Amino acid sequence: MELSAFYRDTWVEVNLDHIYTNVRSMKNFLSPDEEVIAVVKANAYGHGDAQVAKVALEAGASLLAVAFLDEALSLRQQGIVEPILVLGAVRSEDIKLAAEQNIILTVFRADWLETALRDNELDRPLSFHIKLDTGMGRLGAKEADEVSKLISILAENEWCELAGIYTHFATADEVGTDYFQYQYEKFLEMLKWFPILPPLIHCGNSATGLRFPDKIFNAVRLGIAMYGLTPSLEIKDELPYALNEAFSLHSRLVHVKKISKGEKVSYGATYTAKGEEWIGTVPVGYADGWIRKLQGTEVLVNGVRCPIVGRICMDQFMVKLPEAFPIGTKVTLIGKQDEESIMIDEVAKTLDTINYEVPCTISYRVPRIFLRKESIIEVRNPVLFNQ
Repeated sequence: MELSAFYRDTWVEVNLDHIYTNVRSMKNFLSPDEEVIAVVKANAYGHGDAQVAKVALEAGASLLAVAFLDEALSLRQQGIVEPILVLGAVRSEDIKLAAEQNIILTVFRADWLETALRDNELDRPLSFHIKLDTGMGRLGAKEADEVSKLISILAENEWCELAGIYTHFATADEVGTDYFQYQYEKFLEMLKWFPILPPLIHCGNSATGLRFPDKIFNAVRLGIAMYGLTPSLEIKDELPYALNEAFSLHSRLVHVKKISKGEKVSYGATYTAKGEEWIGTVPVGYADGWIRKLQGTEVLVNGVRCPIVGRICMDQFMVKLPEAFPIGTKVTLIGKQDEESIMIDEVAKTLDTINYEVPCTISYRVPRIFLRKESIIEVRNPVLFNQ
């Protein structure tokens, strides 16, 4: 069997040219001395970590960011040698492994750093970014004494380097800017706690980079916008350049049947045919991330919007067809067919959530097909190959 093999009629397509364009657009929007940090956590928001990372680096990103050490190690195992920053907490006993793999860690607690360095004798350099909590209330040092201790501990260890300082804005994607401005000014005050500033200072996520390029210091952490999605619908009209959505989800009809008036469809018999109807079965279900709440929404079949009827099952759902389409007809859950489209923002609105959640929710059991210049360059089937 080849890595490119998969044996079900459901797949995700990831347009890597769109990823490249989105990164280049941000690079061109910034000043030449400002950097792009490509955020590829959560399997690159469900798109594919190494594949997105390689294209982002090719497009000009100088650093990658992930949430956990495991994600950084996954990139290393897939041949990524460029700098990787772990944004989340790492266990103290794992810092030696991070040093061996040249992975940059986030630090925000002096007691953690003391324990980590006491219990792990480093024999090679290890870089850190200090995270400051300016009002997100998640991770970060808040007090000057804590930061002073961190600086001292790092300075006293010959293998440790303070390579960066950062914070995270809670409301950069909202119309109101009062809290954003509060956090920004607090960050400016906190930077005064450092006698010498390290090379990289970053506070900007996608929304900050798009809306407040004068407040990013010298790097943007490009996450959701790299994937062609707007940080929030509230600011969609403020975007300085177009975003190109990279993720689409497709399947095929595996069964088509005619049912009569009064016949029921799916669990709970919640759908009743009002007359003779053509019903198609699609091999996607809530185990793939197409959750039951999407009952009654539409998918594209042969360029036509068709409603999902009856409850969505674990592995399949049914659609009402306007006519008897052939078995194997393409079904698009996210993406375009002819003149019609169903994009991630529409799905997110139906689910009363944010667009970030939708591609992240699509299970890893759905194969990913990666496209460059409309040609398939790679296929990954996580189920078959445990990737």
